[in-house]
Amino acid sequence: MNQDRLRFDLADLAEEVTPVDLRDRALRTSRRLGIQRAVATSAAALVVLAAATGTALAIRPNSQAPAPAGPSVTVTAPPVEPSRTPSPDASTATGQSQSALAGTRYYLEQTSTRSRIHEVRGTRDRVVHEVVHEAASRCESNTVSVSPDGKRVVWVQDSTDNASGVLLIATVGDKGATTLAEGISCFGARPMRWKGDDQLMVQRKNGQSVLYDVVANKQVVGDPGQETKRCWSADGTWLAAESDGKPYVSDTTDLRQYTYTPPQQEAAKWDGWEARSVSTDGRYVAVGWIGTDPSRRDGSFAVVDTRISKVVDLPGTGEVRSILFSTDGTVLLRRGTGITVLDREFKPLGTVTEPAPTRNRALLAYVPA
Repeated sequence: MNQDRLRFDLADLAEEVTPVDLRDRALRTSRRLGIQRAVATSAAALVVLAAATGTALAIRPNSQAPAPAGPSVTVTAPPVEPSRTPSPDASTATGQSQSALAGTRYYLEQTSTRSRIHEVRGTRDRVVHEVVHEAASRCESNTVSVSPDGKRVVWVQDSTDNASGVLLIATVGDKGATTLAEGISCFGARPMRWKGDDQLMVQRKNGQSVLYDVVANKQVVGDPGQETKRCWSADGTWLAAESDGKPYVSDTTDLRQYTYTPPQQEAAKWDGWEARSVSTDGRYVAVGWIGTDPSRRDGSFAVVDTRISKVVDLPGTGEVRSILFSTDGTVLLRRGTGITVLDREFKPLGTVTEPAPTRNRALLAYVPA
């Protein structure tokens, strides 16, 4: 009797037990462990990211006050490494190719007390040289220039009259500078005129033009002539200038005069025009306006074919800011937001969009890859 009673009690107890699905439990356990591992991995990633960020901030170069290179020099260059964090080129963000402009561009950034040379290559933008000057000085900001090969930088350090000073030259990226001459004028649309990579033409206070060999640190022997509004091709072979008010281009064997009539409505706002860039074969010149005040002008707005005295029809739309002929034959056509790269026949090869900060800087030189 007692045994029967025990069997009934055990049967009742078995009916109250809930069956367990071991497969379901295993899946829930697996999901829970997966979530825990994901949380742990994310936390570890955040720790690594924070550590990496801290390291980047720790090695980021700090701005350093330039030290004088000598009694007459109040300028130095920043370290060759970037003085600021490079920002991606907008052309990369929009999926545009950099292959059409594979070389190095040199831009001039101006502030009230600094003139900085930016080296831009691909997506990298870094300051490679800095000239420090007084806020009231116009000489430095009006004269800072880079050689066509991007290796040298020149400027006039203001003396006392805010109109002339000491002509200095330095290697881009190096500290210090060398004095080339004194009593050099710092006024004009383009006071510094490079003839190739090694020669530079400037003006004395009396208006006389002087050509210097910057490598030998001496004046070039011989009268540079009575030409005005001089501009050489990037390789120094062709000169564009005016003689007796007539524009021409010339190399050592050929001289060709041409004519150009600027837009009448625009011409009334300016004090004439001049050549700002010359193709290496002397056929084309890019022309730019001369301001009514004696301050620098780096831009250009049209191209003239010197063989037929006709304006070249440039591709694209929008206001042209500058045209630069490079030593490899490519043409950099700069508009409001970017650069259209053209071949020798002015056919587009590609377009590079310039980041917003770069658009306000003057494009001084382009060195092909």
